[in-house]
Amino acid sequence: MQYKRIMCLDYGDVRIGIAFSDLLQTIASPYDTYTRVNLEADLTYFQDLAKKQDVELIVIGLPLNMDGTSGNRIEVTKNFGTILSNRLNLPVVYVDERLSSVEAEDILAEAKVPAIKRKGLIDKIAAGIILQNYLNSRK
Repeated sequence: MQYKRIMCLDYGDVRIGIAFSDLLQTIASPYDTYTRVNLEADLTYFQDLAKKQDVELIVIGLPLNMDGTSGNRIEVTKNFGTILSNRLNLPVVYVDERLSSVEAEDILAEAKVPAIKRKGLIDKIAAGIILQNYLNSRK
């Protein structure tokens, strides 16, 4: 049996938080925060990263409104997910990301990370939270 990772993206206009599962797909680990350049550069970055990390599935946080309805960010996020899926020839699953950034902020505050350093960490921590929620939901 070949073990592969799941990559999770917390998609944003400026930054994309990245997390990966372990090979058994039970534990999520924040990986990095990627600062967007342009669509082609972004796709190339994620293509190389997915190949390097031996990814079989991409999870993308879906920015639903607090009441569960769709906003304009849903279309932008799904458009990116479709393009990425086609480019990498990998399936994409969308997962509700409501409150993941708030939870990430709370974790960093509790860890006493200075506010000035939190901005660069929130996205990857949020990606880890989204991915862990996805992994837990599959049990």
